[in-house]
Amino acid sequence: MAAAVAGVLQSGLLPQAGQLPTLQTVRYGSKAVTRHRRVMHFERQKLMAVTEYIPPKPAVSPGCLTPPPKPSQEETGLIRLLRREIAAVFRDSRMIAVCQNVALSAEDKLLLRHRLQKHDILMKVFPNQVLKPFLEDSKYRNLLPLFVGHNLLLVSEEPKVKEMVRILKSVPFMPLLGGCIDDTILSRQGFINYSKLPSLALVQGELVGGLTLLMAQTHSLLQHQPRQLSALLDQYVRQHQDGDSMVPASGQPDPPNPVPDS
Repeated sequence: MAAAVAGVLQSGLLPQAGQLPTLQTVRYGSKAVTRHRRVMHFERQKLMAVTEYIPPKPAVSPGCLTPPPKPSQEETGLIRLLRREIAAVFRDSRMIAVCQNVALSAEDKLLLRHRLQKHDILMKVFPNQVLKPFLEDSKYRNLLPLFVGHNLLLVSEEPKVKEMVRILKSVPFMPLLGGCIDDTILSRQGFINYSKLPSLALVQGELVGGLTLLMAQTHSLLQHQPRQLSALLDQYVRQHQDGDSMVPASGQPDPPNPVPDS
């Protein structure tokens, strides 16, 4: 009896040939981590803390020590050429403006350069490692705080500030940082105020007009007294001529009328 029940169970549970089992055990996920770092014993922790190496503090702070000399680098021909070009730009340009060199496309940069060249404004880009040493040894050393990161220069032989500010307003993502005009350092607001000033020809015309008016007033004041004196002398001469015409032919003037007795 028991053998028959075992045969029935075995035939019902075991899969037959060519068929899959009705229940399968599938394991998902990663493998079990069996290698964990063992926690250090408390007594060993205390021993390691006591025997930990503590380096001695230096007698002199490292910031007070003289830094080691930097190895001198020989100047290449390119650096000398750039330095001469920078010196020529700062010597021949009356207006030097410093702008932030943003990432413009080649087409936009070419268009901006063309618009500036219409007003004789040139765009120059120099590396800071060559430009900063030149500024430190020149009278433009106060411009050094403007040269942080990538910069470009807008230079011209004549101060074309109004045209430059008008063009830069159309390129808002290229900020104007500052610069100098006729060896006078100006900020961004200084450039904007300078661009609002009237042109030199207009100022000269107003000056000439004012001087002409003052000269005319001065001439009128100087001629007033001589004219008045001339008029008085003419009147005096006419009065004497009228008096001479009233003298009789005998040449003796008429006796004065006797004063009646009261």
